[in-house]
Amino acid sequence: MTPDILMTPEKILLDGKTYIPAEQLPIPEWPCVVSERPQPTLTVKDDDLFLVTDTMGNISGCSLNDGNPSMGLFCCDTRFLSRLELQIEGRSPVLLSSTAEKGFSLSVLCTNPRIDERLRADTVGIRREMVLNGALFEELEVANYSTTSVSFELSISFDADFVDLFEVRGYGRDKRGRLLRLVEPLPEEVTSHEGDGFLATQTQPLLVRDEFLTLAYQGLDGLVMESRIQFQHRQPDYFKGYTAVWQLELAPHETQKLGYRVNLLRNNQPSSTVNAAITLPQAKAAELMEEQHWVQQITRISSDKSIFNRVIERAEQDMYLLRQSFGKYKTVSAGVPWFSALFGRDSIITASQTLMLNPTIAKETLMLLAKYQGKVEDEWREEEPGKILHELRLGEMARCQEIPHTPYYGTVDATPLWLMLYAEYYAWTNDRETLEQLWPNALAAMEWIDRNTKQTSYLSYYRKSKRGLANQGWKDSGDCIVDHKGELASGPIALCEVQAYVYAAKMRLAEIARMKKRLDLADRWLEEARNLKLRFNRDFWMEDQDFCALALDGDGKQVDSITSNPGHCLHLGIFTPEKAYSVAERLRAPDMFNGWGIRTLSSVSPAYNPMGYHIGSVWPHDNAIIAMGLRSLGLIDQALELFQGLFDMTSQQPYQRPPELFCGYERNGDNAPVQYPVACTPQAWATGSVFQLLQMMVNLVPDAQNNCLRIIDPALPESINRLSFHNLQVGTTVLDLEFERSGNTTACRVAKKRGNLRVVIEA
Repeated sequence: MTPDILMTPEKILLDGKTYIPAEQLPIPEWPCVVSERPQPTLTVKDDDLFLVTDTMGNISGCSLNDGNPSMGLFCCDTRFLSRLELQIEGRSPVLLSSTAEKGFSLSVLCTNPRIDERLRADTVGIRREMVLNGALFEELEVANYSTTSVSFELSISFDADFVDLFEVRGYGRDKRGRLLRLVEPLPEEVTSHEGDGFLATQTQPLLVRDEFLTLAYQGLDGLVMESRIQFQHRQPDYFKGYTAVWQLELAPHETQKLGYRVNLLRNNQPSSTVNAAITLPQAKAAELMEEQHWVQQITRISSDKSIFNRVIERAEQDMYLLRQSFGKYKTVSAGVPWFSALFGRDSIITASQTLMLNPTIAKETLMLLAKYQGKVEDEWREEEPGKILHELRLGEMARCQEIPHTPYYGTVDATPLWLMLYAEYYAWTNDRETLEQLWPNALAAMEWIDRNTKQTSYLSYYRKSKRGLANQGWKDSGDCIVDHKGELASGPIALCEVQAYVYAAKMRLAEIARMKKRLDLADRWLEEARNLKLRFNRDFWMEDQDFCALALDGDGKQVDSITSNPGHCLHLGIFTPEKAYSVAERLRAPDMFNGWGIRTLSSVSPAYNPMGYHIGSVWPHDNAIIAMGLRSLGLIDQALELFQGLFDMTSQQPYQRPPELFCGYERNGDNAPVQYPVACTPQAWATGSVFQLLQMMVNLVPDAQNNCLRIIDPALPESINRLSFHNLQVGTTVLDLEFERSGNTTACRVAKKRGNLRVVIEA
């Protein structure tokens, strides 16, 4: 149902409620405490809703330039809360402990500072709990631990700037919409507080109606967004602007409970796709029930080492948290806070990494991306028929065409990666219905590849959109495609790993075409793959370096820096054997391998920066793919060494959660891995790397079409003696596998099987 909206320059009527521009109504506020440096944060997520706070549970930044810019309550690429600050008598509480370990909730324990002679320090205990479930819920338990009664003011300040996430990330805008404040008659019992600078009038710009406080914004496209706050347990005694104030009196050892719920609305309709609960306990119960349902569906993995189990359990939980609804489909968003959206490359790679965890992720990803597959030529969005999208955004800047993400198609590798996932999913599931349904999309994707390789015989990219990405491979920052002098290459750019993706897509689709009796396509794709392999080994190979070039530039010259990119080619079969082994050996040299993982760029490059996003940092997913390549070459010890470095790094992270990336500094002795300051966490393909590394160890090769699972030379590292898989799905069979290491040998046995799958264990 579309809400009734009447707009004039002076006011907006939305479903019978009257709003006026906030600039017409100056609102007194309590001062906001701002940190000059970014603070540590807590992150919680529920589907399309996520919250980033400081370790106190507060959002204390007052503008885009203050505090930690990533903090806030976000939905649909919009910040619905930019301030959420708990204070005692206008002062910050003292933090005792806090955690966001559960993922969809956070809890904080804090106490009071000394307040003059009225309140001794550490007298009052405050327990905060926040939960996301289609809305934000908070409950506070305030306890008096003294032997005498105490009285004090406790307040929570709210504000919402409704900025687009791209603004938070630093994208400039010429103009914005209008902040609105709802005008309503106040209840008669609300009185003036002239002494503290606050005067309640019949036109006070604050909604206190049916126990709600409302903040609102009208975008440039006319869309009205609201953060509607409903107080629970006990209503505030009064308001100072958008600060709710409770005057508390607590008897000795008395506890009082306060709370509120923040509903997020767009044109008076819920912004989140999740149906919000009414109370925090209901929200928590709903989340726990959904998570339990998820756990029952996935493969459950455990070992004999508790720290390794914590890493696995965290990865299982984070994969659940990162799932996000897009219409009737659910796939994995790329990461919090910057990339909580639908991506092509990221979602596809993560779905591939987690096929042994739950193949439904891959199915939903394939279906959703097929829905958005390119249909027309559009330079602004870089859309082309058959092309798989890069990124979909729902915020005001996208709606107003200030950015091309509606969706944006500026990616060169998502299309061949989609084809690879299409074949991999079928190998795991034998889902013939999905295979047939998506066959036209597969043909369209292959046709896009063929059209774009006609001129140079290689799949390349160059930016067409003025607001698009300059680099359109997985390393998509502006400074990462450099030659051995550290100088930027000019496009069109043909990346080495992209050609390997095309090769693998054609080889795997040829098998499917042959199965479908399309021998014309099977023979053509197979021949094209063979020709590509011959040309690739000739044109990309740097004889003087005995290594593969990062790319070919617009003139067909080699971009001759030493990078991790060729490692993505190792398990796809595009290299000749001798070249593959040479790449594998070079990647493990000291200028590339830092002890935790393989750097994105050699440390001897003039462009090397251990803090650079793609020019010296280490990415878990990059390394997991390389480890798969080492394993495919039979370099098992080297692959396990890479696993051990990544595991050691992950075990030292908060919540044992692998970050998007970390700095490339050398591992020396007992030093900890150096964190990248603004890495996403949780992040999809970093989380997925945990499962990809497990797959590397046990080396499962599914062939569901022929009702077979091969387990080829499984190998556990020395840090693990036993590893078990429960509820593993291959085709229609569900089975339990157990692996046990004895010396240098790892044995496997089928502990349980429900179905007629043939399991072949090969040493």
